[in-house]
Amino acid sequence: MKLQVIAAAALALLASPAPVSAQEFDALRGDVALTDEPPAPRMATVEDKDLRRTRNYPMQPPTIPHKIDNYRVDMNSNKCLSCHSRRRTEETQAIMISVTHYMDRDGNFLAEVSPRRYFCEQCHVAQTDARPLVESTFQDVDELLAKQRAPAQ
Repeated sequence: MKLQVIAAAALALLASPAPVSAQEFDALRGDVALTDEPPAPRMATVEDKDLRRTRNYPMQPPTIPHKIDNYRVDMNSNKCLSCHSRRRTEETQAIMISVTHYMDRDGNFLAEVSPRRYFCEQCHVAQTDARPLVESTFQDVDELLAKQRAPAQ
């Protein structure tokens, strides 16, 4: 009996759909209808301040605090390693890549950067001045722990 009532209600909804405008389907487009092509947004400016950002959670890959335009990272060369490899950090004063980048998948240390950690931009991204597309309520682990320790009021 319940199944018949649900089926009847579904059929009633399908038989007389309420008119819905295209605007109601995509709030991120603002005043542009789904059938229109809005102008492309401006590209975000890459920050070039060489300042490290705080990481939001343990083991988060750090963002890249400088421009990397025209950096070549392919099978034959990796521009990032010209400053960040363990052999070059004393000379360049750049931060050395993590020792985990010198480990294979079984945890064995290698003399060179592991092939699975060679393509830096798979995990690391340049910092930009881009504003978020949607509001975020993200809280890092320290904020969550502080709230947990705070006495109840």
